[in-house]
Amino acid sequence: MKKTILLSTMFLYSLVSAQKVGGDRDVHGCISSAGYTYSQIKNDCVRVFEQKIKLKEVSSDKGYETMTAIIFSKDKNKAEVFIPDGNAKSIILERQGKGKTWKSGSHIKESYVLTSFINKKKKTIYKIKKDDVVIYQ
Repeated sequence: MKKTILLSTMFLYSLVSAQKVGGDRDVHGCISSAGYTYSQIKNDCVRVFEQKIKLKEVSSDKGYETMTAIIFSKDKNKAEVFIPDGNAKSIILERQGKGKTWKSGSHIKESYVLTSFINKKKKTIYKIKKDDVVIYQ
């Protein structure tokens, strides 16, 4: 009887103290262990690797290659870029005039610029520059 009570108590304690799956939600409710991060433009949790526009790192000395994604606002006046090495989860770039250039504001230490152009195969190509150096395309 004592053995049954002891085992039952240990079992209940393990259930109570065990971390629930998805217990790592951020302040927006996004579960990072499931690959979700918060998008300022969508005002929702997204998986960066599931976005339509993904860019690969141009050159890396880390021994591995990173990627980023771009999410545009509906009017395409803002672009959200998810930079894996940055302090922020994402950076909002604003369209400059009516062209195909989006820039970071002066509140960010580094200068980020997103540009797009159409290649010969009529496919839109995007490039992200950090301080005038192409880091993703």
